[in-house]
Amino acid sequence: MRKLKLNELGRISVKQFKESPKTPIIVVLDNVRSLHNVGSIFRTSDAFRLEAVYLCGITSAPPHKEIHKTALGAEDSVKWQYFNETTEAIEKLKSNGYLLLGIEQVEKSTPLEEFQTDTQQKYAVILGNEVKGVDQKVIDLCDKCLEIPQFGTKHSFNVSVSAGIVLWELSKKWVLTSKEPQ
Repeated sequence: MRKLKLNELGRISVKQFKESPKTPIIVVLDNVRSLHNVGSIFRTSDAFRLEAVYLCGITSAPPHKEIHKTALGAEDSVKWQYFNETTEAIEKLKSNGYLLLGIEQVEKSTPLEEFQTDTQQKYAVILGNEVKGVDQKVIDLCDKCLEIPQFGTKHSFNVSVSAGIVLWELSKKWVLTSKEPQ
């Protein structure tokens, strides 16, 4: 095995990214405080060619050198929008036909591996604050809450790790069935 060189990876340009079909998922960040987590989520959103990232409340927005440090330019390729209140973003998504998926430990949550995706459905994945999680008033507006099964002594993942796990699970149908998202 030989490690591939950057020019062998077949990466697309920012222009090609913006013009290409997207996986119908929008990530909503509900008061995420760490700029590194925000940057990491932009990078993951770029990797899975997602529609957009919505930044809400205290979540910082580009341009910012600390976001760029982990996003590595993905903040330039992935469409994003800022909302003062997460509920504003949720209402916009709901009115545009998105299924709202809170990523949180709640009563009657659906284990991530049991959630069935539908390639005809658009999804919004709501991720919360590093300490408080997704706000209850936001959870109340969600269609479902998904929970990532955990088997150790801790009760949570870092928000950017949760994003990677959930976004892979939801987007893999599109990623695995074609070269480009549908």
